[in-house]
Amino acid sequence: MTFYVENETGVEFEFDIEEVVQRVCEAVLKAEKCPFDTQINVLLTDNAGIREFNRDYRQIDRETDVLSFPNMEFAEPGRFELRPENEADCLDPDTGELILGDIIISVDRVREQAREYGHSQKREFAFLVAHSMFHLCGYDHMEERERLLMEEKQEAVLNDLGITRENN
Repeated sequence: MTFYVENETGVEFEFDIEEVVQRVCEAVLKAEKCPFDTQINVLLTDNAGIREFNRDYRQIDRETDVLSFPNMEFAEPGRFELRPENEADCLDPDTGELILGDIIISVDRVREQAREYGHSQKREFAFLVAHSMFHLCGYDHMEERERLLMEEKQEAVLNDLGITRENN
């Protein structure tokens, strides 16, 4: 797995963001039995930056905590099937890795939501990475059934990693 993390804010946390990104991404891909080596891009921005991305790409003019931009379409969530006509768009020609997509996280919201929910910034950051990774794997939460499944999967991954509300 290759991941690129860019922090355009200069904000530093009391944990290694790259290590958390790697652990959470690997755990989600393992849980989903992804058969590909993957490539994931993660951008850390502030509330103003994420609002701009949200406005430009989703036509929603407000800040949010995390945005996910999957690079491939899924016939069903977690079913990693590449159609021949999509291979050129989904596979890195140099490495052969599946370009899974992009994650954008607001560092301001990491701090705010950690405080609001009474857990660590590491836990909130890891949660947002897990949440976004499941979106990159084709999951959504538009319907109640989907939301509950996604929440269950997110909690299972974070619990397996020992990144819980109580411990971090």
